[in-house]
Amino acid sequence: MLTMLAKLLKALNSESAPWQIALAFSLALIVALTPTLSLHNAIVLLFAFLLRINLSAFFLGVGAFSLLAVAIDPYSVRLGESLLANPGLQSTWTELYQSDFWRMTAFNHSLVLGGLLIALVAFIPLFIASRVLISLYRDRLLAWANKLKIAQILKGTKFYNLYKSIAE
Repeated sequence: MLTMLAKLLKALNSESAPWQIALAFSLALIVALTPTLSLHNAIVLLFAFLLRINLSAFFLGVGAFSLLAVAIDPYSVRLGESLLANPGLQSTWTELYQSDFWRMTAFNHSLVLGGLLIALVAFIPLFIASRVLISLYRDRLLAWANKLKIAQILKGTKFYNLYKSIAE
């Protein structure tokens, strides 16, 4: 866990593009808010491995957003149930469920449907917000934090030595 955190800090402090880390967090949100063994999560994992994103940020994001998922799962289930029980959409769900592909997506499960919809709605705002925050961190907070006395003390710890070994 410390190694992944050190790699994330390395990525935050490096010259890698902020969009790479922001996209990792946004993709992690999709995986975390829906049940793990879903077809769309396999597709998201494939994108995470094929695109040039920071995998440490992705996996730490999955862990962090999974804690958030515990809190919003009841709302995801309610949203999914309301969509699945909507009389205007009944014929659509019935028709989709007749296809093997759509049956594999498990969209007939209220948590999968509700969680995926919440994640997709939050995807772009999270991407933009994390990209802005990463840029602000690099521009303002990093220089200020390096001047603090506590930062100079922390530079003598085992964690900082681990961070430096990964950064080199």
